[in-house]
Amino acid sequence: MKNFRPPTRLQRGVTLVEACTVVAIVSILAAAAAPNLQGLIDSRRLDGAATLLATDIQFVRSEAVARNLPVRLSFYASAEGSCYVVHTGNADQCDCTAPGPAACTGDARQIKTVALSAADRVALQTNVDSVLFDPLHGTSTPTGTLRLVGPQGRAVHHVINVMGRVRSCSPLGAMPGYRAC
Repeated sequence: MKNFRPPTRLQRGVTLVEACTVVAIVSILAAAAAPNLQGLIDSRRLDGAATLLATDIQFVRSEAVARNLPVRLSFYASAEGSCYVVHTGNADQCDCTAPGPAACTGDARQIKTVALSAADRVALQTNVDSVLFDPLHGTSTPTGTLRLVGPQGRAVHHVINVMGRVRSCSPLGAMPGYRAC
């Protein structure tokens, strides 16, 4: 007499145990990669803000020459973040600490406003309140150092010289693409 064996069925799909194992491994790998991803995001935000500020400094200089008027770059900080305004007139005639575009008084005219909120995790620190660009020569008064500071000690410094030119660097070379200060 022959042994009777039921026909074997081919298994299709995955078991619950296999699916849970794969989900657990993927979760562990994602948790390990998350801090590095946040550092990369913070680094890109800082680099983007630094590039925008360097471009805007050159923009102010060229606007002064094009308009044949002194044009100013003024800096402000508040608990909500920091901002800067490109404008004509005196330094105390414009303010950008409120949301939205800068508010200017008197004969001052706002040309451009850039706000960096605290949520951006990038702060602007300066050793001057404003820099005035001369229309005749494109020079700046006073000279200044503008620091964009991000989390984890990363920073980019823009140094404006009397000729209105910008030199950018990063303390200890912490930011890729910038020379060390």
